[in-house]
Amino acid sequence: MARPLTVLVIDDSATNRRTLTTLLESASDVMVLDWAQDGEEGLKKVLDLKPDVVTLDLEMPRLGGHTFLRLLMRASPTPVIVISSYAHQSDVFKALELGAFDFIAKPPDGTPAALEKLRRELLDKVHATRHVKSGGRHGAALRSSVLSGEVPQVIAVGASTGGPPAVQRLLEGLASEPTVSVLVGQHMPSQFTRAFAERLDRIGPFTVTEACEGDVVTPGHVYIAPGGRHLLLSDRTGRLELRTPSPVPADKYAPSVDRLFESAAEVLGPRAVAVVLTGMGADGAQGVRAVRREGGETWAESEDTAVVYGMPKEAIATGAVTRVLPLDDIGSELAALVRRRKQSTGQ
Repeated sequence: MARPLTVLVIDDSATNRRTLTTLLESASDVMVLDWAQDGEEGLKKVLDLKPDVVTLDLEMPRLGGHTFLRLLMRASPTPVIVISSYAHQSDVFKALELGAFDFIAKPPDGTPAALEKLRRELLDKVHATRHVKSGGRHGAALRSSVLSGEVPQVIAVGASTGGPPAVQRLLEGLASEPTVSVLVGQHMPSQFTRAFAERLDRIGPFTVTEACEGDVVTPGHVYIAPGGRHLLLSDRTGRLELRTPSPVPADKYAPSVDRLFESAAEVLGPRAVAVVLTGMGADGAQGVRAVRREGGETWAESEDTAVVYGMPKEAIATGAVTRVLPLDDIGSELAALVRRRKQSTGQ
């Protein structure tokens, strides 16, 4: 039997500390070593106790969460799960860029159903830290074109845990080909996907928005799947459009990377490009099979750089992945692929 995962809880609210401790210790393989009421005390206890995981409230006296993360990642990189309210969405993405492993949104109320949802999500993410590699990095124009003529260069990307900074790095590497269109299926609570898109939009050179039903796929545009809904590519009257249907009870994930990739395979055929980045679970594995059956490109992030190797590993295990690359190479290699395709079609 594996040894228990040890956790340090950092939160300035005594009530929150008690609640998180109770939820964490409901699992037999999780043990809360201690708690801290601010970042300064938390940093000392992390260095002293060396927990496997830290849960972190960002708004604290004396030493705030962002400063705590900067100091911790220099001194003793440790998986950190941020516990954040919906009111501070931009703070979450800054924390991920500073090295936080993942985040959880605080429930708006303390009902039994909300606390049970929080418990399941918290334990899922704590357990996912077992798969973090030691020493690994923890989480940094034209309009529509008809299919009968110039086809937009579309790249579909799927990610989960560790995904927000990974997606950002991919887009930074892809910046030399700013006319591509990118569809991103990132597992994330619905209240955060618009803020995620707005943050990426400020980076440039791409225009980044949360996808809406009926959006026409435009070169130079990145579309983020709305949380709690799917993102699908469709061919409507000779042009590429997006659909954002609600999930059905059988759907395990919403957005579903599998469904995103399958729609790209159906619409684009051999021109489809699917990329699986860091994340828990197997979402995307069925999708890469569909893309490969149509002759498209299927890429996955390598174990060396994936914060959690679950999704890339499951995709690679299908035998349908054509390239496995470290994160920092994926964007530039995608740009090179786009250039080759432009040359071959005379665009």
